Amino acid sequence: MQAKTPIGWREWVHLPQLGIPHIKAKIDTGAKTCALHAFRVDPFEREGQHWVRFALHPYQDDTDTVVECEAPVVDYRTVTNSGGHQETRYVIATQILAGDRTIDAEITLTNRETMRFRMLLGRNALMGHFLVDCDAAFLLETPPMPESERSEHEDCDTVEE
Repeated sequence: MQAKTPIGWREWVHLPQLGIPHIKAKIDTGAKTCALHAFRVDPFEREGQHWVRFALHPYQDDTDTVVECEAPVVDYRTVTNSGGHQETRYVIATQILAGDRTIDAEITLTNRETMRFRMLLGRNALMGHFLVDCDAAFLLETPPMPESERSEHEDCDTVEE
């Protein structure tokens, strides 16, 4: 069994199967599943299987950059957010690359436009792979990022959400 990798309270991850080269994720041990920002969510069928097409803004404070994605739907779940509100969400399965780890995870789709982080990394992706260090951030890597991300990235003392 591979030793668990230390991870900070926020990290850069990759979603290659969705065409997302990097996205900043907040590590959320209180969330059972991962959540990904999605808008223009459009369900459709492909060869008799349920799929979903959606768009996302992968970078904070940047609504100009848009990534279009498609994925098979693996489930529909009612999720209760931290404010106690319930929402039924599409669930997709995809690989998450975090540091040297490749994780197969289920991700719920929700509009996170007003949230600071476009992605939450929940327990389903963390268990068996990572130990969370709440005092640290960006332990896995620091890839190139758009200008809009730099100031927030350098301010490691800001706690949000």
